[in-house]
Amino acid sequence: MSDLGEPPYRVVRNDEDQHSLWPAHLAVPAGWHDAGFTGAKADCLRHVQEVWPDITPKSARLPVIDPASR
Repeated sequence: MSDLGEPPYRVVRNDEDQHSLWPAHLAVPAGWHDAGFTGAKADCLRHVQEVWPDITPKSARLPVIDPASR
């Protein structure tokens, strides 16, 4: 537990590079992966802000290839 007595959280990430918090004592849900950071909720939120500045899903960030240009 953290210093404030709250249960720890873990940062999780999905295949779209979207991040979320998940209670550390629970198994990571299907479709999500442990992002390697665990701590107090506020610390996890700060970490997510640092590592996920562009909240656009990964598939929307990929360049679109115009089929006519092939």
